[in-house]
Amino acid sequence: MPIPLVHSVASWFLKKRIHQMELFLKYPHEVQFELLKKLLQKAKHTEVGKKYDFASISNYETFAARVPLQQYEDFEPDIERSRRGENNIFWPTPIKWFAKSSGTTNAKSKFIPVSDESLENCHYAAGKDMLCIYLNNNPGSQLFSGKSLRLGGSKEIYRQNGTQFGDLSAILIENMPFWAEYKSTPSSEVSLMSNWEVKMPAIVNETLDQNVTSLAGVPSWMLVLLNNVLEAAGKENLFEIWPNLEVYFHGGVNFSPYADQYQKILPKDDFRYFEIYNASEGFFALQDTNDSKELLLMLDYGVFYEFIPMETYGTPNEKVIPLSKVEEGKNYAILITTNAGLWRYKIGDTVRFTSISPYRIKITGRTKHHINVFGEELIIENAEEALKKTSREVGCEIVDYTAAPIFMEGKEKGSHEWIIEFKVPPQDFEQFKTSLDKNLQAINSDYEAKRFNNMTLNPPKIHKAREKLFYDWLKKNDKLGGQHKIPRLSNQRDYVEELLGMNS
Repeated sequence: MPIPLVHSVASWFLKKRIHQMELFLKYPHEVQFELLKKLLQKAKHTEVGKKYDFASISNYETFAARVPLQQYEDFEPDIERSRRGENNIFWPTPIKWFAKSSGTTNAKSKFIPVSDESLENCHYAAGKDMLCIYLNNNPGSQLFSGKSLRLGGSKEIYRQNGTQFGDLSAILIENMPFWAEYKSTPSSEVSLMSNWEVKMPAIVNETLDQNVTSLAGVPSWMLVLLNNVLEAAGKENLFEIWPNLEVYFHGGVNFSPYADQYQKILPKDDFRYFEIYNASEGFFALQDTNDSKELLLMLDYGVFYEFIPMETYGTPNEKVIPLSKVEEGKNYAILITTNAGLWRYKIGDTVRFTSISPYRIKITGRTKHHINVFGEELIIENAEEALKKTSREVGCEIVDYTAAPIFMEGKEKGSHEWIIEFKVPPQDFEQFKTSLDKNLQAINSDYEAKRFNNMTLNPPKIHKAREKLFYDWLKKNDKLGGQHKIPRLSNQRDYVEELLGMNS
């Protein structure tokens, strides 16, 4: 399809879509409540719908009082029945696909239902929105003159009892519209390879001679791929290989720790980065303006949102509020009710609202990925901001990291223990340690209070990781590639102990 025609089609779609977006931007609470009513109406004859009498729920307060909050463990028996082919349990249309997610806090696999409605009206709708918004913001774009290099999961699709499961990215590729497949590289055959170490050179070989105009994937794994591409081509930067490369659509992990490394291999001031917030459970938000650090919460993808202020999360006083009650600057855990049959489901992510008109967010971490053993409330957002600032101060580059508490023993005070793998190590490691501690205190007042005069916390203990320590840990745990992530912060020492045992 000629580029002017592609842009005309995209422009037509955007104009049509922008009216729908204006509706939820102008009337966010009404749009969300209407969506909730539609979900309840659609599922009223399911087992769950009959159990909680969805048919008689006419307002949010009744919904919140009647339907309990769920974590995966609560939902698992119904999931397993659905995976065995039973229908109409929690969603009326048959669930044929399940997104397999090992998570990062539990070795046990999760199988998240993916309905036809969530594929079409959430994941693929978001993909179209993302492209149209990008083209609208960048009218001179030549995006469709070439292909998008996608880096998906390393799991194949498995079939079981008439239902199928695999990485979300594999499910999306398997069901992808023909036009999206035509404009993507590598081929589905290579994209769905299960062996990451075989898949990596296969992607490099297949994409080196393509006209790649965009990138899409998780920053940590994409960086590994792009460095392999540069090595194979014997080039210093990616524009020597793909001169028309113009944008990277990324999500899955915080981009900030990788920004400087991407700048080195993509050294053009007008190269664009667009962040998305996509998960196995749904597509929630996307960057809607150039060079923004915020994500617009999408309110009409079949996802109804509720939030738990993190100061109450997991306590007897846990409080749940609708979108209309959130405040700027506060940290919240997300609850979702979706068009795949998830009802008041805790997804485990935390966000902070940067704006409430419209509703824009920043992803701040995971409910289980923080350190709060001593009241220091250290979240991933704090850790990564401090690491980035420290790296610039001392002139180093970080590949990966994890941290956990050192518990108090006898009269000994507590501390934090870090394992950090460097691409470029600091020349003065003591300066790095001092600087990181200082920056953490500057960013997090609770941490600062606990560190004051070593009152509760001693200075952090920091280990240099050997080369490829985290890669080897992921390989050992069958977590190479895709959306698998290093557990950054934990209240327990399991990850740290295992990694320390491998760090030789």
